[in-house]
Amino acid sequence: MGDEERYFGVAERRARLALRHRLAGAARAASPEEVADWLVALHGSDPAAVYLAVGARLADPARTVSETGRALYEDRALVRMHGMRHTVFVFPTDLTAVVHASTGLTVAARERAKLLKDMAKAGAPDAAWLKEVEESALSALARRGQATAAELAEDEPRLREQFVYAAGKSYQGVHTVSTRLLKVLGVEGKVVRGRPLGSWTSSQFRWALAPAHPELNEAEAQASLLGRWLAACGPATEADLKWWTGWRVTDVRRALAAIGARPVSLDEGVGYVVEGDVGPVAEPAEPWAALLPALDPTAMGWQQRDWYLAPELRPALFDYSGNVGPTVWWNGRVVGGWAQRADGEIVWRLLDTEGVGRDAEAAIEAEAERLRGWVGMTRVTPRFRTPVEKELSA
Repeated sequence: MGDEERYFGVAERRARLALRHRLAGAARAASPEEVADWLVALHGSDPAAVYLAVGARLADPARTVSETGRALYEDRALVRMHGMRHTVFVFPTDLTAVVHASTGLTVAARERAKLLKDMAKAGAPDAAWLKEVEESALSALARRGQATAAELAEDEPRLREQFVYAAGKSYQGVHTVSTRLLKVLGVEGKVVRGRPLGSWTSSQFRWALAPAHPELNEAEAQASLLGRWLAACGPATEADLKWWTGWRVTDVRRALAAIGARPVSLDEGVGYVVEGDVGPVAEPAEPWAALLPALDPTAMGWQQRDWYLAPELRPALFDYSGNVGPTVWWNGRVVGGWAQRADGEIVWRLLDTEGVGRDAEAAIEAEAERLRGWVGMTRVTPRFRTPVEKELSA
């Protein structure tokens, strides 16, 4: 049998996940930068989830808050910006240009056109006016370093202009120029999310200019991003790749060809790994447990999840939009959910008890104590609530 036909079973895929996603005890990382570098992207639409995802993978979780804040807002080694599927992620800063060229430009053109169309329908000022406001706002942001939308409007009052969206429709609303424009600038890779207002759990944030980066060729950037992700998450199917990137299937196939990806056999059909990655991976030295947060990049890493998440668990662990909530893991598969109560206690529930004995329960409880140890009394509520999380936190 040739390498291109080698079969990857569930056990081997779970072993890869444990090691490459820095979840097994001996594989845990030394810094948030190392976590992000291995995982490529951390979901950033819920700021607290970024810290929880990092903390679950650090050898010394006591440093989670200080070190993640340093990497994001002082050293700027990590950046929170729009990426795949029009979603906010945290990336290593050296991937800014790759993410922008591979996924941002197409969405950005569509978002700017949509904003101008909505403004025209409302009788608001035209594209030339918007460009003036944009340039003024970016200049103000450069002077300030970081600023909220309200602070930028002090320097550029036209950001406060409002226009009616979808007039006469049931979903009619009033939009402020600053809200829509900053969103477009974010997708265009001109601004990124900066330091939050308040603690690390706050969803309110300042804006900052995006790190300077070269403009890359789209196809080359797509090949680079897909290669990075496949090294961390392969083997993966074409459907997984299309879902994670949000690209057209033609873009995925072109990128696979460009990196010389190798086809392999999976239970779901044909999968792919990067060139030279078809060899076997050893099991982790010790059994492992993990408590991963809502929107964790491992739980959300693949579209086809049956090899690590039983279909019957999904109604309890996902919200109606398909966002995963906090999950409990044992040896590479999801076995339950967890939550934090008002008094800070971390509570969990097993939903799949197959192969989960006393040793497993003890390991899971140790992870719950480990999590509480660094979170302390900080209250962390997922932005997207799921049935089991709501029940446990009550």
